[in-house]
Amino acid sequence: MERAILVNVATTRTEKAEAEESMAELAGLAAAAGAEVVGKIFQVRPRLNPRWLVGKGKIAEIAHEAQESSADLVVFDHNLNAAQQRNVEDEVKVKAIDRTQLILDIFAQRARTNEGKLQVELAQLSYRLPRLRSKGLSLTQQGAGIGTRGPGEKKLEVDRRRITDRITKIKKDIDALEKRRSSQRESRGKSPVPTVSLVGYTSAGKSTLFNMLAKEQRYTSSNLFSTLDPLLRRVSFPDGAYFFLTDTVGFIKRLPVELVTSFRATLEEVGEADCICHVVDVASASSERQLGAVESILADIGIADIPVVKVLNKIDLLPDEERGLLLQRNADPQVRTIAISAKTGEGLPDLLRRLRQVLFAAYKTYYIRVPREAREITDSLPRRSLVLRRRESEGFVEFKVMAEPAGIVNFLPYLEQGAEPW
Repeated sequence: MERAILVNVATTRTEKAEAEESMAELAGLAAAAGAEVVGKIFQVRPRLNPRWLVGKGKIAEIAHEAQESSADLVVFDHNLNAAQQRNVEDEVKVKAIDRTQLILDIFAQRARTNEGKLQVELAQLSYRLPRLRSKGLSLTQQGAGIGTRGPGEKKLEVDRRRITDRITKIKKDIDALEKRRSSQRESRGKSPVPTVSLVGYTSAGKSTLFNMLAKEQRYTSSNLFSTLDPLLRRVSFPDGAYFFLTDTVGFIKRLPVELVTSFRATLEEVGEADCICHVVDVASASSERQLGAVESILADIGIADIPVVKVLNKIDLLPDEERGLLLQRNADPQVRTIAISAKTGEGLPDLLRRLRQVLFAAYKTYYIRVPREAREITDSLPRRSLVLRRRESEGFVEFKVMAEPAGIVNFLPYLEQGAEPW
């Protein structure tokens, strides 16, 4: 395990509280990458030093602490250009990386699907290419440790032209995967089954909520970015109505632009949803800033006109009085904010009721009786409606379905008026 010293610089006293909060988040990122934090150094100065970001005295302090704590790594909570990174390493005598490299390293460790790995590799190469040019160095050996994982250290990609060629190839591969994804989205778009996308700040509890709704035991962790690859599962109501639930990568403040660009196709999945569940860690002191960070990224990828249900998660960590007040608000049918605990299940029935209202407001229940020989009708019914139940009687197939009125037009001759519920 690498030993890391974290560094943050604020330019005004008013920024200090936010900078300290950001430092705490950086510590979480370092732990998620597998580092042990052995020191934190903070400085307030009127402007960033163009050579090291910190002042001359502070860089000497960092070097001393690195030696005293046997640190292997210095992590800046800012973006370093190639010259700054080299200058810091020359002074401190250990590896220096920035926040972006740290996040890219976590993504490189956690990506599991082919598309996820390609997107991370694209982000890493896009980040490293200008730094390779500026350094004028040939990264000829496979790296080890935080900030060096990934394709940038391979001999194949030392040459700038070959890196550029690799970026072009990855983009083509991602485009091909996106075409396949678009085809799948088009198929789902023709389906009457609505889709809900979970979004939220990393560690807000999305995966825990996903497990509760989908009745799964997917891996969850308090570490930042514990899960990256999106999933889609079916969630059913007691009467048989159902929807598809998708999970997405957790967001974070100052998400590297390389990742936003690379993961745009994946994030656009959210734009195809019929409803967005924005999960917020209501117990966090930073909940408002985290909420704003997620909303900013959603706005950046152009998502609008999709109903949003705000889910205030982790109410089990709140004082009883505050928790009780939030749960009382769940009963208001006009409120699109639902308080829950994904861990204990409290408030979950309220969330499902609200999702039902949003997703199925325009749906009605129909009973349809089709002659058994009319196979084209029975085969097309699931493409136009949610089939809740099916049963066969002599010469007929009977269905109980939910659909919007426009989706049932082709089946009007087969409707059973005044049918008894079954």
